[in-house]
Amino acid sequence: MNQQSKVLLIGALAGAAMGIVAAMMLQRRAERAGTEITLSTGEGIQLGMMALGLIRAVAGLADKEDN
Repeated sequence: MNQQSKVLLIGALAGAAMGIVAAMMLQRRAERAGTEITLSTGEGIQLGMMALGLIRAVAGLADKEDN
């Protein structure tokens, strides 16, 4: 397995793990409140913006290594 494949595999596994943890936290929040699992539009937008920020930060790390 070459370096690029390893990086993609690790990234995919890390992303899946973070997604599972996020879903578990959302489920736990709903159980504590005694409601159904809901995600408001504002929360969804916030989450998407934070995810984009994380992706930009990771891309920035790769740029720093190139210099």
